[in-house]
Amino acid sequence: MFNRELIRKLQQKQTPFYYYDLNLLQETLRQLKQAAGRYGYRIHYALKANANDRILQVIRQFELGADCVSGNEVRKALEAGFPPEEIAFAGVGKTDKEIEFALKNNIFAFNVESIQELQVIDEIAGRLNKTAPVALRINPDLEANTHHYITTGKEENKFGIYITRLEEALNVLAGLKHLHFVGLHFHIGSQITDLEVFANLARRVNDIQQQLTALGWNPAHLNLGGGLGIDYQQPDVHPIPDFPAYFAAIHRHLKPLPGQTVHFELGRSVVGQCGSLITRVLYVKTGVKTRFAVVDAGMTELIRPALYHAYHHIQNLTGRGEEQPYDVVGPICESSDFFGKSVRLPEVRRGDLLAIRSTGAYAEVMASNYNLRQKAPAVYSDELDF
Repeated sequence: MFNRELIRKLQQKQTPFYYYDLNLLQETLRQLKQAAGRYGYRIHYALKANANDRILQVIRQFELGADCVSGNEVRKALEAGFPPEEIAFAGVGKTDKEIEFALKNNIFAFNVESIQELQVIDEIAGRLNKTAPVALRINPDLEANTHHYITTGKEENKFGIYITRLEEALNVLAGLKHLHFVGLHFHIGSQITDLEVFANLARRVNDIQQQLTALGWNPAHLNLGGGLGIDYQQPDVHPIPDFPAYFAAIHRHLKPLPGQTVHFELGRSVVGQCGSLITRVLYVKTGVKTRFAVVDAGMTELIRPALYHAYHHIQNLTGRGEEQPYDVVGPICESSDFFGKSVRLPEVRRGDLLAIRSTGAYAEVMASNYNLRQKAPAVYSDELDF
């Protein structure tokens, strides 16, 4: 990904910054659309992964819908040109103000996560003389085999209506005059690389839909969420996820109802590999047993290693010589401010340029100004005049 000419151009930029390969993003979207289109599946991009304006512009060119988890994400999607009828609004804690905004903008659906939320949306819709389209987000109590912080489909998680309360939720929904039931929604976690997990979800969804139809409910839309992972270990070997295998694993097991539209909400798998955090070495420090490469990016630019102990591949773009192990750490006044421990890199010197890979998702969008740091800018591949 990083050839000599690109590295030369990146060296001229002030660090740290997020570098986005828009060509890779476009090719990822092309393959995604092709794989989903084989089955007529509808894709909504999950803005929580990356809400950068240029990124959203490219995604919208491929006619994806939007998956939002806050009122401001709904607003951002509208500003980026996503049609309201293609915007789904999920989230376990929607405020009254957010609900009002989404209703006034006639979004596609609220993915409702509790019985009380149904009642609140009905009350607000009645006050606005609106009918709110709602999908029930069901917690299917499935193991996603991913980090416990990003597992969302187990019964101990806060997300969704627990499957044991589904019939109760339907009974409440039937008595609410300002709601229109449009479908079901599932999302069981993120960074899932075992395709059998998605097959299990499809089979569980089949059972739940059978239960609904037996009770006289026929949802027009079925949203299976997202969660497909990327290869953080070898980003250049697998720059684009295997979308055909992902959709095929679901298609083999899923039994949609007649005429039912099947939706997905992918985020990380769309944008994760197109981004890298570029940072410069400030100091090389030798401890008792550890060499530290102190860089000018920190957990303020990429919090995943501190939050999840997440792995990101790190490259020394300008280093030469024998590889040695380094703890790559940032300048923030926290011991959790690191990007990698015992990372083998060509000899690191002050001024070397490092690339922290696979940061197109959950990096810029999670940035903070802790220690009163300025927000790192974004640099795009089409700005470098190749």
